[in-house]
Amino acid sequence: MKKNIILIGFMGVGKGTTARAYAEKYKCFNIDTDDLIESKTNQKVKTIFEEKGEKYFRSLEQECADWIESSVNNSLISCGGGFYKVDNLKKLGTVVLLDASYEWIYKRLSTAENAKSKLKKRPLFSEPEKAKKLYVEREKAYKKLADVVINVEKNSIKGIIKEIHKSLIV
Repeated sequence: MKKNIILIGFMGVGKGTTARAYAEKYKCFNIDTDDLIESKTNQKVKTIFEEKGEKYFRSLEQECADWIESSVNNSLISCGGGFYKVDNLKKLGTVVLLDASYEWIYKRLSTAENAKSKLKKRPLFSEPEKAKKLYVEREKAYKKLADVVINVEKNSIKGIIKEIHKSLIV
């Protein structure tokens, strides 16, 4: 079994923030699947969606997952919101769900210091009802795939990374 930590959860829940804090504290590599795809294609995720569509983007996510499975170990991988759909997710490492309500996520993004750029990076939130529908669709699947579920709503980053670390040692 791979010793990777795979962070999944809805967009805006704090996977990237958590991954950076965890990697710094526990001295491990942190890989972001969206960053890998952007690096490989030399395009932003948003542009890939606009120009080539979701189906093509999902094929890039699968390619990314296959590379992680064959080449990456002892790392923390923060995944895009839809990455959970790859067919080998459970082979990549311990799947940790960062869980929060849709309302909490939306509030987190819209009241952040850099709210404009956080929301711009996630254009789906410009249509809150559509975003909420997607959240509801994904919620059960996330929980079904997760080895560990951590509610982030009333938890500090320090508390979250401590919980992740503790759950892996046990």
